[in-house]
Amino acid sequence: MITDRKRTLLDHFAEGRERYKLAQFHDAQRCFTRALKIDPNDGPSKVYYARCKHYIQHPPATDWDGVFVKAFR
Repeated sequence: MITDRKRTLLDHFAEGRERYKLAQFHDAQRCFTRALKIDPNDGPSKVYYARCKHYIQHPPATDWDGVFVKAFR
């Protein structure tokens, strides 16, 4: 059984993923922040929050296909 708290977290995460796929990284990051307020240890929300932060600082190409690629130096 999923608790109401977990369902709310999942709803925030799902909305964040939709915004992320649309390259709406500020909005997506806010959704992941709401999810992390419910559970600061939620791994998927932490990952996508960091990806949004990266893409806010380094926007992807206009033909971005939703795949996260971070160059290593």
